[in-house]
Amino acid sequence: MEKIVTLKNLCKKYGKQCVLDVTEVEFAKGKIYGIIGPNGAGKTTMFKLLAGLIQPTSGDMTFFEGRKTPQEARKKISFMIENPYLDLGMTAAQNMNMLAILYDAEPKNVEKLLKLVGLGKTGKKKVKNFSLGMKQRLGIAMALLKNPEMIILDEPMNGLDPSGIVSMRKLLENLCVKNKITIVISSHILSELELLADVFYLIQNGKIIDKKRKEELIDGKVNLEKYYMEKMGEE
Repeated sequence: MEKIVTLKNLCKKYGKQCVLDVTEVEFAKGKIYGIIGPNGAGKTTMFKLLAGLIQPTSGDMTFFEGRKTPQEARKKISFMIENPYLDLGMTAAQNMNMLAILYDAEPKNVEKLLKLVGLGKTGKKKVKNFSLGMKQRLGIAMALLKNPEMIILDEPMNGLDPSGIVSMRKLLENLCVKNKITIVISSHILSELELLADVFYLIQNGKIIDKKRKEELIDGKVNLEKYYMEKMGEE
């Protein structure tokens, strides 16, 4: 299976403090990866490195098994880290059209993507009147404008109500299954992440301490919460 990104011996330091020290992590095409860990564990740092927002201190990041340079690869990698930037005084379509110009994307894709994320009927409604879930879905629609092969999502379910969480999960499942998009996602809602992700990476103090496939949890008759608590030594 094609690897979209491979990280090896990757380190990020601020001064003398190492905030991320990853031996090896792989993200394959068409899979959903859950990145789990406490606040301050290094999840957002990893995401910013993947997105090219910051540079590693040392180590290797290989994209598309070496067939693309980092600059080429990141044209196919989208992200929503922390909160999406939205112009609250504009409609969903207006926000999308502004970004489409920046990305040199097809304007006809705007309507299609808004329908895909369930915002096709928002019309002239301003984003300031959107629910949090609607804003998150708009952020994902904007991330899809680049026609990415990988999307990085930092806590996209944070603050959503139960129906919003379910809608988000179904949207991400659809993107992965139908569009073969690799999704890398962090969330503290372990029950939802267990339903969504294929592979889980546990991160603590900037290090990946374990990797587990969903099938291994099922075979071991252990849910994600119990597995997490055992590995983190918090049982």
